[in-house]
Amino acid sequence: MAVNVPTKDSLELAAQNVSALKQVFYTINADSCPRSFNFHMHTTSSDGKLKPEELMEQALSIGLKGLAITDHHSVGGYQVARKWLEYRQQDLNSSVGKFLPHLWTGVEITSKLLGTEVHILGYAFNPASSHIQAYLQGERPKGDDADAVNVIAAIHQAGGLAVLAHPVRYGRSPVELIAEAACLGIDGVETYYAYGNPNPWRPSPQQTEQVEKLTASYGLLNTCGTDTHGVNLLMRL
Repeated sequence: MAVNVPTKDSLELAAQNVSALKQVFYTINADSCPRSFNFHMHTTSSDGKLKPEELMEQALSIGLKGLAITDHHSVGGYQVARKWLEYRQQDLNSSVGKFLPHLWTGVEITSKLLGTEVHILGYAFNPASSHIQAYLQGERPKGDDADAVNVIAAIHQAGGLAVLAHPVRYGRSPVELIAEAACLGIDGVETYYAYGNPNPWRPSPQQTEQVEKLTASYGLLNTCGTDTHGVNLLMRL
């Protein structure tokens, strides 16, 4: 769902458009990432190697329809990427700039769930909301702020969606983690994820099948992302 983005205000509205994002998540499948959508990427604003502008240039080159930059505890990369989109508005009447990818706000927050350290992704939230400011300071939360129930609540209070990242990467059964996250009000799970960093990138079949069944059981949204930390959006590292 590539969109024209002529003004700063429209970019901000698009970045926080939860309804549009839900509609995308309803359609996500194993083939959606990495060439149509990508909702898990890092820049130099946290622990990634790509500058936000470089990430956006790649996104445009790949032909991504929609994306979110999910730096750890920061929206710095998103803010630079949004400015990149503002700059590219001058190309909207050219063959290159007619359609730019839809950029949503994003963040990855380190949390505690069932005593296990997990990562929760936030999407389409208002980064200026006071409810989420404690999680956008560049450092992992401490104490009660790190509890998954509070992280999920903060994302919701800021108007966004909360998603459990790569649920099979933790030292606890995804069956238990997803069940608990669902009880706490999580909106979705990063269902399509490439465990083991395969080349080319592709969702891991066994883990995908397990997580798909769990999300269906709890009525959760499915998302996908490369979790890129390197210089290629089509890979994780």
